[in-house]
Amino acid sequence: MLSPVHQAYLSQARQMQALSFAAHIPLVCFGIAFPALILFVEWLHLRTGDDLYRVLARRWTKVLVALFAIGVITGTILSFEMGLLWPNFTATFGSVFGLGFAVEGFSFFMEAIFIGIYVYGWDRMSPRAHFASGIPVAIAGFTGSLMVIAVNAWMNHPSGFRLTGGRAVDVHPLAALFGNSYLWHELVHMYLAGYMVTGFLIAGAYAIGCLRGRWGRYERTALAIPLAVAALAAPVQVLVGDWNGREVARYQPIKLAALEGLSHSTHGASLHLLGWYTDDQVRYGIGIPKLLSLLAFHDPNATVRGLDAVPAAQRPPVNVVRVAFQLMVGIGTLLAALGVVFLLVRVRRRRLPESRWFYRGLALAGPASVVALICGWVTTEVGRQPWVVYGVMRTSQAVTGAHGLPVGYATLAAVYVGVALAVAWILRRLARAPLDLPRSPPPAAVAGG
Repeated sequence: MLSPVHQAYLSQARQMQALSFAAHIPLVCFGIAFPALILFVEWLHLRTGDDLYRVLARRWTKVLVALFAIGVITGTILSFEMGLLWPNFTATFGSVFGLGFAVEGFSFFMEAIFIGIYVYGWDRMSPRAHFASGIPVAIAGFTGSLMVIAVNAWMNHPSGFRLTGGRAVDVHPLAALFGNSYLWHELVHMYLAGYMVTGFLIAGAYAIGCLRGRWGRYERTALAIPLAVAALAAPVQVLVGDWNGREVARYQPIKLAALEGLSHSTHGASLHLLGWYTDDQVRYGIGIPKLLSLLAFHDPNATVRGLDAVPAAQRPPVNVVRVAFQLMVGIGTLLAALGVVFLLVRVRRRRLPESRWFYRGLALAGPASVVALICGWVTTEVGRQPWVVYGVMRTSQAVTGAHGLPVGYATLAAVYVGVALAVAWILRRLARAPLDLPRSPPPAAVAGG
């Protein structure tokens, strides 16, 4: 392992990585969920012969291509940052997680190839062959993101190697990536988040159209499919969050203490809603006795380790982690409630909700889901600090010794502003493109709210 480097720009390196990650991770959600949604819609066309589903699948395919192209930009930047910003990390542990990134790269190329075939194959292949050509796209989206999540799980709970003389030896990559018990809750949590973000964003776009009077059969169908998926995933995510919290309590107790702002190890620890951590306590919060112990260990009298269990230099920034966690949980709960409302109306009345207030809420749900997603990753990554590999290597030991990071940071921010404007322009052009729709019955009106 290279010797630690004094780096005056450590905070800039962290912010650059965070900016790139925040720009890329919503696109990962679309890579996970969007191909499956498109294939489902195309399958509906094959099963029913209804041309509306074919029109919808082709239109969504154009959006998929645009987002994939943007994801190539942000993903490439992230891969370069791994080596440029954190050279000691990659030099020391590359042999451990290198297999994961190699498979992720292979998945990317497979996804790119079959996206090209799928796009080119409309009207040039038989319907069933065209549908089959999209299956590898969905598989590659799964395997590529799986590898990245596996590496992150390893960083949170390192295993599969021994550290001798600052070098990783006796490396077992498969055991490190897939024999890691921390992987499975992260994987399920992220995949449900992928379907929630994708579903609520797509449905929210059509909800805005509904509020503006565009509410034909095409719009109703395009809203109902992704919303149904998101509505099913959101309540399940609440249960997976409980699983996630218990794993954090088991393997990263200091992160749990930061989530709550628990200064001292406590028997039957309380949980505080809202509030601000200062002077070794949470002020202005609503305390619920013994709830933290109950949620973390399923025992209201269990002892929860506090921040004082480790020196101050080994504690994460409490309020950053705590606020991000509470935002994630609060938004996730509201999204789950919105999903339950939709499912109840859909099942009991066999129609979409009619209240304009529902569609106003749905229009906000898409951006809110992205905020919750980013807050979740802030909780995961910042809550692990000061470790880049938990308990093994500090982030300050991994950072580059190069100068000029503020210039790179400013350049990166300018690039992402340009990318964001390009995405907005492309999606706006696609949204305004005319539709070649089959004749449909008159649209149902949405009741005033």
